[in-house]
Amino acid sequence: MALINVNDLTFSYEGDADNVFEGLSFQIDSDWRLGLIGRNGKGKTTLLRLFMGEYEYGGKITASTKFDYFPYDVSESDLLKTADELIGIWKPQVEPWQVMVQLNQIKMDAECLYRPFGTLSFGERTRVMLAVLFAGDNEFLLVDEPTNHLDMQAREIIKDYLLTKHGFILVSHDRDLLDAVCDHVLVMNRATVDVQAGNFSSWWENKERSDANAISENEKHLKEIGKLKNAMDRTGRWAQKSENAKIGFDPVKENDRSISTRSYIGAKTKKAQARVKSFEKRVEREISEKEGLLRDIERVSDLKLTPLTFHKEVLVRANDLSLKYETAAQELFQGLKFEIRRGERVVLAGKNGCGKSSIIRAILDRTGYDFDKIKQSELHTDGNLDVASGLVISYISQDTSHLSGSLRDYCEKKKLDESLFLAVLRKLDFDREQFARNIEDFSEGQKKKVLIAESLITPAHLYIWDEPLNYIDVFSRMQIEKLILTFAPTMLLVEHDVYFRKKIATKVINV
Repeated sequence: MALINVNDLTFSYEGDADNVFEGLSFQIDSDWRLGLIGRNGKGKTTLLRLFMGEYEYGGKITASTKFDYFPYDVSESDLLKTADELIGIWKPQVEPWQVMVQLNQIKMDAECLYRPFGTLSFGERTRVMLAVLFAGDNEFLLVDEPTNHLDMQAREIIKDYLLTKHGFILVSHDRDLLDAVCDHVLVMNRATVDVQAGNFSSWWENKERSDANAISENEKHLKEIGKLKNAMDRTGRWAQKSENAKIGFDPVKENDRSISTRSYIGAKTKKAQARVKSFEKRVEREISEKEGLLRDIERVSDLKLTPLTFHKEVLVRANDLSLKYETAAQELFQGLKFEIRRGERVVLAGKNGCGKSSIIRAILDRTGYDFDKIKQSELHTDGNLDVASGLVISYISQDTSHLSGSLRDYCEKKKLDESLFLAVLRKLDFDREQFARNIEDFSEGQKKKVLIAESLITPAHLYIWDEPLNYIDVFSRMQIEKLILTFAPTMLLVEHDVYFRKKIATKVINV
């Protein structure tokens, strides 16, 4: 057991006006299974990179243990090498037999070490990297979003594997994984950092209670401030009126007054003015006690959607469907049968590579959708796939690599209402300063929010979202869940988040 101390950490990227971290301080134990939680753009990956010593920073990070980071960098040339060769690059101090022990625990055959890394699936690459990561000794490991793009089965394997380990930080937005694995959480709130024992759900329960108390306390202070200001205003007006009456009076109208009453009125005015000063101090005290109460409140704005109503009951029907790419030796699947009816939220489920995204591409081809990456001739369809004529589709791709340029340029290219688009991004927790940056400089979660915002302002009969929640923070996930349940659009989704699927799916199609 060793302590890792972060004291007064300050960091900003070159050219950025704002600091990512300013005066950040906390202490964690190197034996914990620590979940790192925070909104997109709060600096979670940046913090891990600072632990790795990749950037210069102000303040101190002190630890008696070494750090290692997942995922390892993989270049184009590395894809041609075997994992056995890459071990020497990623973790030179580790022997292959140590990795093989970890591979057995993570349910991988050791033969994968001797295949070109580029031939492994995303799930296989993730498991090999984790096996290498945990094969060392006396290290505190930094695990950055290990389940993105992975199917349910692979996620379960990684969850079970991490449960057997300790001494790591896990950055993830997968609530199921955070609940199962973590024994502590490090939370990057809006203005502070919080370290608590427990998992995501226990922290969120405490967070909701704390936020409710803060809001209640804030309302109490606001009422008290209002009362004090009213009393102060009344007393102040009376004092001023009394002060004005000290000099000069009409002896006919005010026959009960004489020059000697001036000192009496002055004394009363002085007392009233003292009361005003007292009120001012009490108001200042109430305001100072109120300050900071709401700085960490998670305000989740309600999103809106304007789905179109299609005139037919069945929007998509597949019968005995098979899909195959020209370059592949065999079909992705055979004999698939399903329907998408008006008002349904259909989730495609299955292992990575089984053809879920290909089903989406086949449907888009039928509508003439401009889908750059897959030409119609490359994907062969057998059986029946009927897509209703005149169907308007709003599509979110799992790929963000095509995003670049300014948000204004993006709106012009996509013919979007810029003010509406930016308003939705604000509700998805974008800072106004972010609007001045190019999209390629956004975090992966922020890039996905650009695609989500575009889809939300596009009226459609059918919303097709392919892994929309990869890299999206847990607060925005809950925000999107509420949106879907409120407006009930017709949807076809590929999504592996267990919590999300349980909440919004009305039908699951196993491919």
